Amino acid sequence: MPRQHLEVGYVARAHGLAGEVGVRTFDPASRALLEVERALLRLKDGSELELQIDSTRETSKDLLVGFEGVEDRTRADGLVGATVYVFREDLEPPGEDEVFQGDLVGLKAQTESGEPLGEVAEVWNAGEVPNLVIRAPGREELMVPFAADFVVSVDMAEGRIVIRPPELT
Repeated sequence: MPRQHLEVGYVARAHGLAGEVGVRTFDPASRALLEVERALLRLKDGSELELQIDSTRETSKDLLVGFEGVEDRTRADGLVGATVYVFREDLEPPGEDEVFQGDLVGLKAQTESGEPLGEVAEVWNAGEVPNLVIRAPGREELMVPFAADFVVSVDMAEGRIVIRPPELT
């Protein structure tokens, strides 16, 4: 069953004196925070805040977000380091053969022959295509491009992703 919230980024900095924060999204192409009216923030102490979004604007390095009730630098500073989530129900569902990148985290990764490789721990967006970071205890971390040459199938219902590791292609 899909999670209610999708992790989209983190509060990297306070901006200005009016309470805006700079949010770094994990996927630089993500439009999620521009399309929703609320977000869930998990603060560094583990507490959570559901906040209404007053404003959003893009900069070259992050997305500046103004939240209702966060009206000064002190309040904004208190949000730095928080993980930012959006509510799945507030987004258009992904199209056929599409997935939200956040849903890939936690999938069990295996090869085409069924050899377990670990679990998708992170999705990095540092190039033309996202990279899946697969980790397993006692194994070296594996980075796999999320591209057709390397990803054979994604089965959300089974919680599994079948990949062709780069050294096998």
